[in-house]
Amino acid sequence: MLEPREGIPPVVASDDALARVIADFAGGSGPVAVDAERASGYRYGQRAYLVQLRRDGAGSALIDPVGCPDLSGLGEVLSGSEWILHAATQDLPCLREIGMTPTGLFDTELAGRLAGFPRVGLGAMVESVLGYSLEKGHSAVDWSTRPLPDPWLRYAALDVELLIDLRNALEEELDRQGKLDWAREEFDAIASAPPAPPRKDPWRRTSGMHKVRRRRQMAVVRELWTARDQVARRRDISPGKVLGDAAIVEAALALPPNTQALTALPGYGHRMGRRQLEQWQAAIDRAKALPDTELPQPGQTLAGPPPPRAWADKDPAAAARLSAARAAVSELAERLHMPQENLITPDTVRRVCWEPPKNLTPDSVETALAGYGARRWQIEQVAPLLVGALAQTA
Repeated sequence: MLEPREGIPPVVASDDALARVIADFAGGSGPVAVDAERASGYRYGQRAYLVQLRRDGAGSALIDPVGCPDLSGLGEVLSGSEWILHAATQDLPCLREIGMTPTGLFDTELAGRLAGFPRVGLGAMVESVLGYSLEKGHSAVDWSTRPLPDPWLRYAALDVELLIDLRNALEEELDRQGKLDWAREEFDAIASAPPAPPRKDPWRRTSGMHKVRRRRQMAVVRELWTARDQVARRRDISPGKVLGDAAIVEAALALPPNTQALTALPGYGHRMGRRQLEQWQAAIDRAKALPDTELPQPGQTLAGPPPPRAWADKDPAAAARLSAARAAVSELAERLHMPQENLITPDTVRRVCWEPPKNLTPDSVETALAGYGARRWQIEQVAPLLVGALAQTA
């Protein structure tokens, strides 16, 4: 499929044009296909730079959230309708920012996983389920570019062109496999999930952090990461384009005494201006001047059980429980033709095996699974297996 059926829709970037789209979609019927394009790798944050929609009776629409930053009116009109998204958890945060939150949804990627499709990208799903090939050449472009080129807009419109057809075909397949109710539980859980809380100590996720062992070096990573984040936010540019993670780690390991020494490190070459070098060196110096009491602790306090590789030494009985549980879950996932992590999260299995209920009964295991966020269908499928695995190794 090379062209949208009605051609490329005009980009909506004014209040008047948005009002017409809202009226058109209010008059449409059935579910609404929704997609969003971000500028990851180019801009700071994960905001939407284009929103695509399609609905029977309304056609397709391309909305520019830069020109129309508040889409809450559209969100209200579509409230109560089913939204079709592919990999919904990726787009929902940026849609919420502009006033669009679904009350119910159908995730075509997750549906593909539950139905046992080996490849669940949108292009692969459309091709295997509907027999159409979609161009996917513009997925990683800078969507903050203005004006957006026609080939990009064509690509964006095609992303929602067949979502309704794909949703209908996947619903039939899930129903045929007896998994439709399972999928609906998963979709409801995604739609009702609260926004993720801010990540604690995000600087600890710096790539290459495993090389940093000393607390003083960790403080350098923290100071450089924070300084970089402030610059990136102010300039609205991806942090990685301001200063790479590898450069941050290099400075932490070397602890350069001055900008001349800093310039010799990878990532701080001669193309970097004097002012930038001084800025990074100032961050390094701040870390070096901190008293020991203010240095970060080595590693985060992990909630839950230790890494499984340590179980054999720490608790051999727990290691035996985990081995039996994993084998049972793996066998069931294979029988159901779905990834193990969609049948039950590995973290949930680990937690139940590390601290099993004191009174081992089907009810106590079901209660434990529910406490860790497992859905009803997952509990029905997995609880009997875990009861057996835990009893077998008691």
